[in-house]
Amino acid sequence: MGKVDSNSQHVEGAPSSPGVMEAGKQEAFYVEDRVAHLSEEHRQYLLARHGTLDLDPIPDMNDADPYNWPQWRKNLNLTFLVFHAMIGLSTASGIQSAFTNISADLGVSMQRTSYLVSLFIAVLGGAPLFWRPLANRYGRRPIFLISLICAMVGNIGCAESHSYATMGLCRAITAFFISPAAAIGSAVVAETFFKRDRARCMGVWTLMVTIGVPVAPFLFGFLALRQSYRWIYWILAITNAVQFILYLFLGSESLYIREEGAPKQVTSAKEGLFKFRRIDPTPLRLWDFIQPLSYAVKPCVMIPAAGYAMIFLWGSIMLTIEIPQIFPEQFGFNTQQVGLQFLGVILGSVIGEQIGGLISDRWMLARQKSKGERPEHEYRLWLGYIGHALTICGVVVFAVQIGKAGDTWNITPIVGAAIAAGGNQIVTTINITYAVDCYRSDAASVGVFITFVRQIWGFIGPFWFPQLFEVAGWGGGAGVATAMIVAVTIIPTILLQWRGSHWRN
Repeated sequence: MGKVDSNSQHVEGAPSSPGVMEAGKQEAFYVEDRVAHLSEEHRQYLLARHGTLDLDPIPDMNDADPYNWPQWRKNLNLTFLVFHAMIGLSTASGIQSAFTNISADLGVSMQRTSYLVSLFIAVLGGAPLFWRPLANRYGRRPIFLISLICAMVGNIGCAESHSYATMGLCRAITAFFISPAAAIGSAVVAETFFKRDRARCMGVWTLMVTIGVPVAPFLFGFLALRQSYRWIYWILAITNAVQFILYLFLGSESLYIREEGAPKQVTSAKEGLFKFRRIDPTPLRLWDFIQPLSYAVKPCVMIPAAGYAMIFLWGSIMLTIEIPQIFPEQFGFNTQQVGLQFLGVILGSVIGEQIGGLISDRWMLARQKSKGERPEHEYRLWLGYIGHALTICGVVVFAVQIGKAGDTWNITPIVGAAIAAGGNQIVTTINITYAVDCYRSDAASVGVFITFVRQIWGFIGPFWFPQLFEVAGWGGGAGVATAMIVAVTIIPTILLQWRGSHWRN
């Protein structure tokens, strides 16, 4: 990142350094030091606003500081964010229950039809590299508004496409514009919520990202049976339009610049509702667009990102890609019946989030109370092993039971899918929260990098899943999944817990 003015920072209030800091301050300088140096006026402001000085981080004496927003405004903004993130992934997977319809209409094979999803996944991973620097200069809200209105146009283009190539192009355009919320959402959470609530709120965001994949085919399966599959695109376009209107009138900007030593004038968060301006005057440089990729050499982000990507591949992508390809052929299912199979993934994800988000926060708080000091970030990773084990068990159950089913459907593969989805959601929230906690001042870049790794790996999977299960069989494929999860997720996580505190310092 380019050089930042020494008097301006984003979230947390300590000097930035090129290429590293974009939303906050150094870990060592917060809470105790800042509380001790607060003016009496500032103390009274915080006590009136929050009822306590035990705040992490310490907000400015300014109503426009997102940490000082009333809870209803924080929750409303979070609702817009997580729904936007969900719609991004739902747009990717919305056509999955209608693969047979699209295949027949466009005259392509089922596997080529699945590439319309794979293409979308790949663009979702790379596009945030473009959006992050713009969101850091002009704010999150203008980027989200552009995202929604242009995604609406892309979905209309898909609905009117009558060739495979044209539909693929419109899908890529839609993916490019709908991508920001699923990547820089981690920054919005870090900019808005105190640390005590961060895992819970991060969990809501990650849950919606996760269930965005199965929710769309679950719902649109009913539609595709009764109407043309093109109505999937029309409904997505209408949804984008409604989101745009709501966010325009009710959304708030979470990007906030602190100015050390400058007089603090209390301003209202409502003042900027219809004013769009450059928030951070720092010049844009080419490095800003590739800076998130620098986290590939930081183990405290790379290891959780790679581990999460592997879990997401098997606990989400594999399930949602294989179900619409296998079940119509093996069991003779129509679009509605295929859509219903995704209910297991949805339920598993919701249940898993209770451990990854709510219980994770309480886990860390209990450790703090027992030790009398804040626990190391690595302590949160202990809960991730539950997710690793559940994902492996769920994938094995799904694959083995599919292999045994013949042409007679039973619920056991879907039970396996639910178990795997629960494990995936636990790891999702734990790993992302851990990485953001390690570099919370650069939360946007961390989110973009993790999304990039997840989506690119998810893009590759559908190209070799069919060949894997054809050559190795369902049982052999489950064995490959287990070996990959152990090698890329479990063993590196053990190393991270051992050395993470040294690597991030």
